[in-house]
Amino acid sequence: MPEPMSQDIHHLRELLLAARYAIALTGAGISTPSGIPDFRSPGAGLWNRADPFATASIWAFRDSPETFYNWLRPLARAAAQAHPNAAHLALADLEQQGLLRAVITQNVDGLHQEAGSRRVLEVHGHTRTATCLNCLDSVPTESYWPRFLAEGALPRCRRCHEVLKPDVVLFGEPLPYEVMAAAQAETLLCDLMLVVGSSLDVMPVSDLPFLARRRGARLVVINYTETPADTVADLVLRANVAEVLPQLVAARVV
Repeated sequence: MPEPMSQDIHHLRELLLAARYAIALTGAGISTPSGIPDFRSPGAGLWNRADPFATASIWAFRDSPETFYNWLRPLARAAAQAHPNAAHLALADLEQQGLLRAVITQNVDGLHQEAGSRRVLEVHGHTRTATCLNCLDSVPTESYWPRFLAEGALPRCRRCHEVLKPDVVLFGEPLPYEVMAAAQAETLLCDLMLVVGSSLDVMPVSDLPFLARRRGARLVVINYTETPADTVADLVLRANVAEVLPQLVAARVV
């Protein structure tokens, strides 16, 4: 008799092979095996130790960018030292095999691209560029990020010397329109969505699995904790994403 997890992998394999257009939606849980802390897990989540609106909102940034950067620095240093784990590599492998069309990610760490994924939609932004909220000048972060990580030096605009904001979406900011529109378009196209390492707590991204279901897509949730989409999913795996996805690839899905 097959083990329960092997039965789930077999079921997931069948769903993926049957799909015409499969996509993945990933959250912080795919990057925790790489050493990047998540935000909402019980006990260990970052929001258990800090008020998100006092540290990571657009209002907090405008009031005290120093407070924001003091909060960001240890997280940014962890991200800078992180490497893609087996889950990132497995999704890239599935894309290269033609079985996965796109990755929609809530993460800002760039690990999907580093792993080799080509079609990545970063709905919560990224840290590769930064923008001055005063004069709107935009610059690559590579010119100041190493000094910020090493010394905590605040990045300042080359034109007006105001503190730059990295192009990540803070609380109170809208999601990047073009990226979110592309994510919604992928969701409407897909006939299978894999939710990987996301608790689906943050709108509007948390509605994407329900949008996919309303359009008739199959839905798989791989996450340690419960999500709002569990009740409508075809398959729910309470497991380590860095173990499940490599098993899927090793099962020779093609």
